[in-house]
Amino acid sequence: MTQVKERTLISFDWAMKSLLRDKANFDVLEGFLSTLLERDIRVLSLLESESNSRYADDKFNRVDLVVVDEHDEIMFIEIQHDLDIDHLKRLLYGTAKLITDHLGRGKPYAQVRKVISISIVCFQVQEKAEDYLYHGYTEFYGWHTQRPLPKPVASVAPQRQWMESDARTIFPEYYLIDVATFANVVQSAIDEWVYMFKNSAIRDDFHAKNIQAAREKLDYLKMDEAERKAYESYMFSRAIQESVLQSAFSDGEVKGKIEEKHENARKMKAKGLELALIAEISGLSEAEILAL
Repeated sequence: MTQVKERTLISFDWAMKSLLRDKANFDVLEGFLSTLLERDIRVLSLLESESNSRYADDKFNRVDLVVVDEHDEIMFIEIQHDLDIDHLKRLLYGTAKLITDHLGRGKPYAQVRKVISISIVCFQVQEKAEDYLYHGYTEFYGWHTQRPLPKPVASVAPQRQWMESDARTIFPEYYLIDVATFANVVQSAIDEWVYMFKNSAIRDDFHAKNIQAAREKLDYLKMDEAERKAYESYMFSRAIQESVLQSAFSDGEVKGKIEEKHENARKMKAKGLELALIAEISGLSEAEILAL
């Protein structure tokens, strides 16, 4: 049996902070976007965004990149490492801000640009894993018929011009990629890209568009000494941040359990149970119970 080889790569979030900002490497972004959106994408330029800074001492919990394609659509690619309970609300805010920021003051609404939000999250977003890739967009349905609003038809009547565009071509579109849920089972082209996001590796039998170009351009061994030091510093900082957050979470769990014991003891005390019995049930000392 032939063993499939894979090459160790730099993490995709670091690539978004550095290599993928160079026009010579736009083919990597084009390969990923074309595979995800299932149509050929050509990246023309990058836009400034909230946390798209280039260097390792900048915010590393979230990394984003905003690109513009040949059809003037804005694509917002984001990698989020740590749990964010308001993640979906922040995605909504981010797309709305991009829309308003790129519509000039006094310009007609006809110039509103389509925004596609692509969120790659490294924490599990669902209690029970059913899928790792979700897609959402806006559609209108009849109140009585429950059928979608029909696609517009050609019309010369001025009053019908508002119907000339399908809602899906106007409203923001969302892709949510739950990397933590991905089981490393590769069955499609998009699976190959998500495998890379999760493992920082690309196998030599992958064939998704431009993924082998990514294999060459994101190769850790091809980095010069300065790049390698900056990358290792970034990964070290990210590991510390993850450790700090995990410690805080563990401390919170412990404090929660103690508070639960105290609350149960208060209830038993209010019911008039004997001190010794409350101590036996709750695991608290009699002195602790008296101090509640």
